[in-house]
Amino acid sequence: MTIANTRIGADRNDGEDAAPLPLGSLFALALAAFVTILTEALPAGLLPQISEGLAVSQALAGQLVTVYALGSLLAAIPLTAATQGMRRRPLLLLAIAGFAIANTVTTLSTSYGLTIIARLLGGVSAGLLWALLAGYAARLVPERQKGRAIAIAMVGAPLALSLGVPAGTLLGNLIGWRMSFAIMSVFAIALMVWVRLKVPDFTGQPRATRLELGRVFAMPGVRSVLFVVLTFVLAHNILYTYIAPFLAASGLAERTDLVLLVFGVASLLGIWIVGVLIDRHLRALTLASTVLFAIAALMLGMMRDMPVAIYVAMAAWGIAFGGAGTLFQTAIVKTAAQAADLAQSMLVTAWNVAIAGGGIIGGAMLNHLGVVAFAPALTVLLLLALAVAWSSQHGFAAHAKRDAAAAAVT
Repeated sequence: MTIANTRIGADRNDGEDAAPLPLGSLFALALAAFVTILTEALPAGLLPQISEGLAVSQALAGQLVTVYALGSLLAAIPLTAATQGMRRRPLLLLAIAGFAIANTVTTLSTSYGLTIIARLLGGVSAGLLWALLAGYAARLVPERQKGRAIAIAMVGAPLALSLGVPAGTLLGNLIGWRMSFAIMSVFAIALMVWVRLKVPDFTGQPRATRLELGRVFAMPGVRSVLFVVLTFVLAHNILYTYIAPFLAASGLAERTDLVLLVFGVASLLGIWIVGVLIDRHLRALTLASTVLFAIAALMLGMMRDMPVAIYVAMAAWGIAFGGAGTLFQTAIVKTAAQAADLAQSMLVTAWNVAIAGGGIIGGAMLNHLGVVAFAPALTVLLLLALAVAWSSQHGFAAHAKRDAAAAAVT
């Protein structure tokens, strides 16, 4: 995912900057994101069938999701650091092959322990792929199209959550949970063929230009972006993880599926908005998303007994969160430049820490304070994110100035 070497478009003129996006390659990356998220989340919709098939409790079956996230969390930084010198396409193919192997073993295994190992392998592949994806998309296009390219590559993630998981769950109920994972394996193999044929290869980073992890972390702007990621995603996961009890307290327990559908559709709208505007308005979009999320959190806290307000707030939250991953990954790719791979691996780690933290902190708040504590906690976290994003002299602000200058040229 190194941008220093073979930076496509770095020397192009303005006319070339307006060239059509390489959609075949970008859609392949989007499908890689789709496979990653679907492999992670699919067990959640099939827990009863999986627990019966492996002769374990549903609580133990649920650990298939936990172990996957753990593999991603532990592997992202060390694996990305160790593979900096590898050519990018073979590394991308290796990550996708990990999903094919993990899902095949899950399909065939009758042992809970072996299935857990397979899921851990899937998580390791996910950690590597997420560290590669945004930088790979950025290298496919000129400087002024990087944000849009990353937005297209990232669209597979919300599509997997909003469409893939429900479809996979339905399919698993119709033909069995093992066949759902088998289809995922076939899909991953087909994607490997697509990547090999359509996605160009790039060199890895020469040893002389590689930076140590500590130096990347100390780069101006990197810590600001990581802090915003941590606080924003932590706020999201505190509420999203426990959205069912929150909605139950608001009298909408029977409408949880509809509420989440509103969120999912709105998140797709958020990605579209970010994809259209990100290359010129990265800073403004980041600030607007954070403010919109904070407003949604306040609405959810202050109008819990008003169903219409709940739906409006969920739509606003979906718009704010939908494009957040693209905003943060674009910001860190531009901030870290030559060290984009390692910086992306830090972002993956921060994101997964926020996911785990949301479950732990949100659970403690629910048990001891109740759902009324969610809105104030989210507001505090989002105000911290807003303050850092606003005051950042590199992570977001520098790009806003540079993008404005680039827009003036065109």
